[in-house]
Amino acid sequence: MSEDFEDMGPIDYLVIEFPGNRMTGEGFPLLLDLVDRGIVRILDLLFVRKDADGSVVALELRDLDADGDVDLSVFEGSSSGLLGQDDLDEAGMALEPGNSAGILIYENLWAAPLARALRRGGAQLVAGGRIPVQALLASLEAAEAAEGGRSAA
Repeated sequence: MSEDFEDMGPIDYLVIEFPGNRMTGEGFPLLLDLVDRGIVRILDLLFVRKDADGSVVALELRDLDADGDVDLSVFEGSSSGLLGQDDLDEAGMALEPGNSAGILIYENLWAAPLARALRRGGAQLVAGGRIPVQALLASLEAAEAAEGGRSAA
């Protein structure tokens, strides 16, 4: 096992859909702040578009800023080579036709010391996941409704 791997934190990915290919750029300064503070390290950032016929095409960062409102030049070269055509196709399956998406692969630098300590002790991550905010809210609303139903009885 390489020493570089031993020092890494957990790696996550996100696929963020932009309906109607409308990207405001509002989140990019926040992403840069996470990088600047050493919380995450961007391994890959790629954008795709799903056309009306269902085909998925990769977009160049410079093509995303046609009106000059979103400066993405700081993200140029954010590519580790982890993303392949199969990843683009899979991301495209989650998109509605006419929309675009950003695919972000990042290392959780904040968790690297914990991961190193666990690996030294022989532990390994065997499962992981993410709970979508919508699922969490639905669960909380259901619990609240159930609690309200019990107190009314």
